[in-house]
This record gives sequence, structure tokens and C-alpha cells, in this order.
Amino acid sequence: MRNLSDIDGVSPHYPQGQLLAYYQPIIAMESRRIVGYEALGREQVNGTVRSLGPFFADSGVSVEEHVRIDRLLREQAIAKLNGLPKPPILFLNLKPSWIYQHYKSTGELHTLQLLSKYRVDPRHVCIEITEDEFGDSMSELTQIVDLYRAAGCLLAIDDIGTGFSNFDRIARIRPNLLKVDIHLMKKSASHSGYLGVLRSFSNLAEQIGASLLIEGVETTQDLKRAIQAGARYVQGYLFSPAEPDFRESHSFTPLIEAELDANRVYVKEKKQLWQEIGNCLVRKVHESGIREFLQAYTAQMTAATALNEPNLTEWADEAIRLLLPTLEASCKRVYLCRTTGIQVSANHYRIDVDRWETNLEYRNADWSWRPYFIPHLTHDSLAVVEAKVSAKYADLDTHAWIRTVSIPLDGELVLLLDLADVTE
Repeated sequence: MRNLSDIDGVSPHYPQGQLLAYYQPIIAMESRRIVGYEALGREQVNGTVRSLGPFFADSGVSVEEHVRIDRLLREQAIAKLNGLPKPPILFLNLKPSWIYQHYKSTGELHTLQLLSKYRVDPRHVCIEITEDEFGDSMSELTQIVDLYRAAGCLLAIDDIGTGFSNFDRIARIRPNLLKVDIHLMKKSASHSGYLGVLRSFSNLAEQIGASLLIEGVETTQDLKRAIQAGARYVQGYLFSPAEPDFRESHSFTPLIEAELDANRVYVKEKKQLWQEIGNCLVRKVHESGIREFLQAYTAQMTAATALNEPNLTEWADEAIRLLLPTLEASCKRVYLCRTTGIQVSANHYRIDVDRWETNLEYRNADWSWRPYFIPHLTHDSLAVVEAKVSAKYADLDTHAWIRTVSIPLDGELVLLLDLADVTE
């Protein structure tokens, strides 16, 4: 630890006290335990501890001074792992431009030198790549990143959702973790579009073999959303601010277990509710006479000549109109498709409680390209007709959250109903 009171800084944020590395815990969902800590810079002045974030964000301070102070803090953090029988994973924030500048001039990586000095296994260190921009080429950045990977370090891309973390860099760096920006987490609480983006990062992480870490979890509601978004790791003031020492690994196990239990109950209840909605729609379909109506069409087709062949699209629309008056207000759209994904009917969509409108534009549309759609075209058995319910997704036209319920009418036709998701 070094006292900097003898250094004259041009910035009002320049540290004037004792430099300290503090540690904010990172908790894993599967173990419900603290698995790591993010190292953060602090200074102590007259007994008061404050963040060095403003100092590192101050463009009026030279890069050399930023790097020097950062190295002092980094060495403290790495030294803390020395000799621990079961060290946690230490998350270190490194700007690519700082790393590259040093590597280009010396051919060495300072962090790896510190790991060797303090005999710390690189597998217990995660390098967080964080920066608004990187002026050099991606090939040069990936060259350095690969050196950390080869040494055994984990890699994370910080501030997902901001300028630096574009998809090209994510693909090239191939991180072990994606760390979601705190502001995106907060926006998701009040805007469904951001929650959709948050969930998409979970899918992205899954596709590239990474894990999702959501930081900035400050309330139990934030934790609920993190769980729903598929976070493997969480971090934030709900658990603890950055502190000078490590905690007992089970410190937050009861809190995590309580929310995971609540989520299991919620998911189970929601699944049961939607299954009941699907079963109710199956009964309505049976009572409406749609099947019999379409069977009559099939009979006419058998007897028809090539010159007066009945039009299936017209019959499909008439069949759907038998059902519309019985549907609850949550049902927003109804249409009929072949099991190939080709839409036979028009779209019948609700205008208000008692009125429906017909949109002919989607007749003959092919929906087989939509991944979520395929399971709805294949039902295992027609002996016992059951509804399938999709996961929640945003509607292409209205952007509202909906679910699609599919019900087979025969071996060739499937009825689909889009319902507003009223379970949230």
C-alpha cells in the first residue's frame, strides 16, 4: 500500500490517500456460493474510503499515471490470493489499450508476471476486457487475449450492451463470460424491450459456450429478473458492496436459494396455468365444430371434379369464424396452417372485445423458417389431442409479449392462436 499525498495531480480525482484493493463478491447460481470477487480500486483518506472510479474515468490524467496506479492495486489483489488453499476467482479489469501498449514495448504481460511472482494459478484469474474503444486492430487484440487464454486465465467481456462489446469482438475474443452492463439491467425493470435484449444475451452466451454474469443486482426484484434472464452468476449491492476482505463462501446461500425456490414455484405455476389455457382451447375447438366443418370440405374434395374444386382457404376462414365468438379477450390472433408451415387461412385478429378483422395478406405465408414454430407443426398423436404452448416472445406486428397455442385438427392442419401473455 502506498501513500500518494506527496504527488501533485492535475485532477481533483487524483488519489491523495492510501491505495486499497477492495473486492465485490460474485455468486454462482448452481452452487449458491461465492465463487469469485471483482477487484476494485479504493483510497482511504482520513479514515474515509472512496472509489477510484472517477480517477480512472478522468481523461485529464495521463495514461501512464492510470496504468501505474492500476498496477499497484492489481498487485495487491493478486498478492491476496497467495497461499490460500482454495482461492476464489479474481476478476481483474484491464483496458486493451493499456495491455497492448505495454506488450508492444516489452513483449511481456504484467499480470502474468505478477501471477508468477505470487505463485497464483492463472486458472483462478479472470481477465475482464473493458474499454469504450480500442484503436488498434482486432488481430492484435486477439493475439494478446490468446496469451492470457494459453496461460490458463478465464476471459470476460465487460459492459455488454455498450459501445466496446460489439458482436465482432465477442466472436473474435471467445470469452468465458459475458458481463451485462448495470444500466441495461435497470432499464429491463421498466421496459419490456430491454428485458428481451437481456434474455437474448443469455442465448448468445449459450451459443458461444460462455456464461452470463449480471452485475448491478441491488434488489430482490433485480435478482428475480437475473434468474429469469438465465444468469449463471450475479453481483451487486443486494449481496455486498466491495469490501477489504473475502467473505465466507456460503454468506448469501439462503438468499439465492429463496429466490431460486420462488422461481421454481413461479415457473411451475405458470406452466400449469398455460396448460389449463391450452386444454380450455382444445375443448372450445371440439365444441365449435371446426373439425366436422373441415371434414365436410375433405368429403367435397373427394367428390369434386377438377373444374369445381372447393377452395380450402375459404373453408379455413369459415371454420375459424365458428370459433371466434367463444374466445377470451386475451386471444389476439387465430389462423390455420398446414403441417409444412404454409398458412392456409387469413389472419383473424381482434379489434376489440366483440369484433374481429380478417387480413388476407398472410394466406400462403411460410412460417417454417421460425425456429419456435416447428414444434407446433408436429403433434405426437391425434388420438388424444393436446395443445402445445410456446415460450413467451415479442409479436412481430405489435411487439407485445404473446404465446402461441397450437392444436392439431387432423394429420394435415394445425390451428394456431396467439394469446397475450397475461401471467406476468
